[in-house]
Amino acid sequence: MVGGSETVALPVALAVECVHTFSLIHDDLPAMDDDRLRRGRPTNHTVFGEAEAILAGDWLVPHAFGLLASNPVPTEIVPQLIRTLAEATEAMILGQSADIASEGRPPDQQTVRVIHTHKTAAMMEAACRLGALVGGGTTEAVDALAEYGRRLGLAFQIVDDLLDRTATAEAVGKQTGKDEAVAKQTWPAAHGVHASRAHAREQIAEAIDSLQPFGGAAENLRRIAGFVIERGR
Repeated sequence: MVGGSETVALPVALAVECVHTFSLIHDDLPAMDDDRLRRGRPTNHTVFGEAEAILAGDWLVPHAFGLLASNPVPTEIVPQLIRTLAEATEAMILGQSADIASEGRPPDQQTVRVIHTHKTAAMMEAACRLGALVGGGTTEAVDALAEYGRRLGLAFQIVDDLLDRTATAEAVGKQTGKDEAVAKQTWPAAHGVHASRAHAREQIAEAIDSLQPFGGAAENLRRIAGFVIERGR
């Protein structure tokens, strides 16, 4: 789509996944969501203990930035890579903080939007922006792919909220029904199930629309968008 090589792209993808995994390990801790199941398997802290889980998450963050700093890309874009992931990581943490702080309060549409934009969409936007940057994309291409990631992230989180209400733990690989039990700020709580499904589809349509400049080269990204809206876990 924008060029580049797997050798250069892979460390960047690993850096994003390191930050993502850090967020999941810490998110599952008793002090946060207190989950015992993730992707159909026991969560990190239930197997290795809370101390090791905290340390594992802590280690993943600097490791992610080390991967970016040592990447064989033109030196002039390294600061941009680091800044992009740093801003997304900060946004994700702020989103998690808002998520925890707003538990037990009446559903609020603006709060939900803030949580979704920071907690999920920011990281997906960063993943797409980083890939476009190391691929050598133009400013227009980088921005278009970042917009795709942002819209995809918003849709992903809405679907995730819906699955917590409508799916079983066996189907999604993690505990369900917890959002409503602790009165979390979710899209279905603020807008209802039907409107949430409609809005998720709108976000997917916008994500796909942002891929127009890439023509058939973006077909895999269109398939990913389709998976996000239809996924069952």
